[in-house]
Amino acid sequence: MSVQVEDAEILSKFREESTRNEAFNLLLKKYQQKIYWHIRRMVIDHDDADDIAQDVFVKIWKNLPGFRNDAQLYTWMYRIATNECITFLNNKKKKNNISLDDIDYSLADTLADTSYFDGDKAQRKLQAALLTLPEKQKLVFNMKYYDDMKYEEISEVLGTSVGALKASFHLAVKKIEAFLLGKD
Repeated sequence: MSVQVEDAEILSKFREESTRNEAFNLLLKKYQQKIYWHIRRMVIDHDDADDIAQDVFVKIWKNLPGFRNDAQLYTWMYRIATNECITFLNNKKKKNNISLDDIDYSLADTLADTSYFDGDKAQRKLQAALLTLPEKQKLVFNMKYYDDMKYEEISEVLGTSVGALKASFHLAVKKIEAFLLGKD
């Protein structure tokens, strides 16, 4: 059983050259799974999520010396992960010259075919419903529902007001309910 280390301790160790690697290992142990699943829910494919997660942690390593504590470490890392996912999806759209809607269909096919996804039928249906949402609503729903983030934390990650986030979440829930009730 691992001991949960505070972010302040991780940052303190990271600032010391002699304990920088230890600090980064602690950071990975604490956040790697959360960041991976945040990414995975956005891009669906395990291999893509794994690649993006590696890129995210490289960026975190490179940018951690400049981290100013004006945000929580957790939300700062989520912002990096979210931006990397958006960049990835936009590049995929451009490279394949297809619309985001077509990417969503492609991701839905990946979800149905993947051997890495071990969710039950209800979980697959929820993921399919999420793919029908606009990007911002999908992000807000994932962060609130799966990551149990507070609206204030999501606001830090996405740079959106709490009121707008509550509205996005409410709309997402209504659309997901309609999707789930409309299909069997």
